[in-house]
Amino acid sequence: MTNNNSTVCNPVNELSLPGFIFFYSLVFVVGLILNSYTLWFHLCHARQKVQKSWMIYLRNLTAADFLLCLGLPLRIADYADRSDKVHLFYCTFGAPVFYINMYISILLMGYIAINRYMKIFHHLRTSFLMTARAALFVSGATWVFFLVPTPVYIILMLNTDKVFSGASTCDVLQSESVHILYKLFHAGAAIIFLSVFSSLVFCYCSASRRVLQIQRRQEGSFNSNKLVKSRRNMLVLVSVFCVCFLPYHLVRLPYIIFQEQCSVVLYYLKEVTVLISVFNVCLDPLIYVFLCKEFRAQLNLQHMFSTSKDNSSISVSEAEDKAEKWESNRASSENAESHELR
Repeated sequence: MTNNNSTVCNPVNELSLPGFIFFYSLVFVVGLILNSYTLWFHLCHARQKVQKSWMIYLRNLTAADFLLCLGLPLRIADYADRSDKVHLFYCTFGAPVFYINMYISILLMGYIAINRYMKIFHHLRTSFLMTARAALFVSGATWVFFLVPTPVYIILMLNTDKVFSGASTCDVLQSESVHILYKLFHAGAAIIFLSVFSSLVFCYCSASRRVLQIQRRQEGSFNSNKLVKSRRNMLVLVSVFCVCFLPYHLVRLPYIIFQEQCSVVLYYLKEVTVLISVFNVCLDPLIYVFLCKEFRAQLNLQHMFSTSKDNSSISVSEAEDKAEKWESNRASSENAESHELR
């Protein structure tokens, strides 16, 4: 291995490290408690006969948040011990876990928003995209898409011959092949974020227009109340997404462009916005509270979100159950036909 102390960029002020350690530790403890409880809730309700597609996305979002919590101690250790070995270990194992789970969470929030959008505008129609089978396939494909390249990155990092004493970022430790993979990941991450962000804004604006149209025609009706609740739920989703992920992606572009200038301001802006993005593991349970009535009931919060006309007409959740049952019946009929042909 080669040492190169002359070109290393180290804008870190040692006085700022206890603050980062404290806030990351706080997020770790709170996030681990909240997501452990949420994961337990999902496991307890996983045996239900009819799985709802958006609940599958929520379950995967909980898994991503839980794994991100488990990876936080590596980032805390990197702040606490500025040795080269700890930093290399974090860059090899901790950073991939950190960013992979971040972008899996971003995609899952996009899936939930699109799923809710389809429930609002196509609640009387059955579509394969609204079924549990589609949700399982999309969620599984998302995990595979991110996890398959990870061993390649880890192997390349373990074989790197670069060691920079006092390095504060992972970029300077990367070999040429790792740096190419790193650039591809960041380009893909930018595309993912912009696509999901655009989808969230479009879904919320469309839902808002739909609510206004319904309210003008049927003021105070049951359907109007249900759409208001759906719009509120989508607003919660968009708000959590923007608060957690928008600052980091606004800062990351100038940080990458001016990275070689070793800007202290951009470095700390990037570090603070990364911390804000990690706060997502504490805010995601708020999404479950608004979207999942079973979760509210488990927390004894059902009365805060109930309406007086919940049973007077067809609801979004009933339409969803219809879609799931349709998919189940279709699969059963296909199996019966194949048995007859035999």
